[in-house]
Amino acid sequence: MTDKATLTIGDKSYDLPILKGSTGPDVVDVRKFYGDSDHFTFDPGFTSTASCESKITYIDGDAGILLHRGYPIGQLAEESSFLEVCHLLLNGELPTADEFTLFERNITYHTMLHAQFDTFFQGFRRDAHPMAVMTGAVGALSAFYSDSLNVDDPKQREISAHRLIAKMPTIAARAFQYSQGRPFVTPRNELSYSENFLRMCFSVPAEDWVPNPVLTRAMDRIFILHADHEQNASTSTVRLAGSSGAHPFACIAAGIACLWGPSHGGANQEALEMLEEIGTVENIPAYVQGVKDRKYKLMGFGHRVYKNFDPRAKVMQNTCYEVLEQLGINDPLLQVAMELEKVALSDQYFIDRKLYPNIDFYSGITLRAMGFPKEMFTVLFALARTVGWISQWKEMFEDPSRKIGRPRQLYTGATQRDYLAVEKRG
Repeated sequence: MTDKATLTIGDKSYDLPILKGSTGPDVVDVRKFYGDSDHFTFDPGFTSTASCESKITYIDGDAGILLHRGYPIGQLAEESSFLEVCHLLLNGELPTADEFTLFERNITYHTMLHAQFDTFFQGFRRDAHPMAVMTGAVGALSAFYSDSLNVDDPKQREISAHRLIAKMPTIAARAFQYSQGRPFVTPRNELSYSENFLRMCFSVPAEDWVPNPVLTRAMDRIFILHADHEQNASTSTVRLAGSSGAHPFACIAAGIACLWGPSHGGANQEALEMLEEIGTVENIPAYVQGVKDRKYKLMGFGHRVYKNFDPRAKVMQNTCYEVLEQLGINDPLLQVAMELEKVALSDQYFIDRKLYPNIDFYSGITLRAMGFPKEMFTVLFALARTVGWISQWKEMFEDPSRKIGRPRQLYTGATQRDYLAVEKRG
């Protein structure tokens, strides 16, 4: 017998089936509740509502667990590569050696952009925010690759997925180079995914570019750590847009636009701006006291989902230290960050509130050390999250129970009233 919950309203009771996942909380199925009772459920932000069934990512915020297809994020970040994780998210399994060779080739040989596409960037102002460029450019891809827009064709869905994963680094690097007034750099097929991206961002015609294995590995880890994060705001946006049958280029552009919001993708930029506000190590005690007095928030600490610790933060912390040691950077702002980390990890006020440094705190410091301006942080987030978005989009189209999204509302406006001509209105 199926487990059920019983909800009583007045003198009537309604049986609601309870669904069980492979792990995590059980879910009360309210799909037929409105039809049976003429009542809606009310859940602003959908924080207590499962909007879909998914096999991709599992989060237990209380225990600090993040799994991709069952694999702990720490293992993937330390032992895998970003493209291997892309295959895992898209297809459900880690690839065999032959499968990975084919997948890597498919991605590598799709990194080029249509030659005419480069002229598209010239329409943006040089001082345009790179996220504005990304939103427009990704949406415009459909005008250049219209041969894979049939969302009902599994093969075309796969081609679009590969194209998005492959071309996103090229678009992101062009957005960066354009903002810096430097020429675009063409991708090279003999380089790895992350190596290619760094070369497209930082090489210049005046000198040869030499890859740095520590920075390449750091970039790859950053991509892995941001690849997917369950049904967050941008992922839900991609799914909602896709529920109408929209093609993936439009849906990913919608996800990028949502990610641009400071409450979502801008957290590492806010953490860095906080460090800039503190300025020097000597100012940390006063700033920390201001946090305790609730004058302002400590950015880059704690997490909405993780109530214990962010499982991505430890890997990001190690990566941060590796990058700083490799580059030998003596940046006053980075000194502030390291001292603030020590204070937060030892101060009982922050320990009691579980305000541990999260991934955004360490990623912002790392990206700054690698040479990225803070305006590029969310762009890099979007680049990494593209595989999560497209995997969720693909899974949605493979779900026979897919329906167009249509949230309900609690209406509190005026009830029906009659129109009055303007001369009769008091």
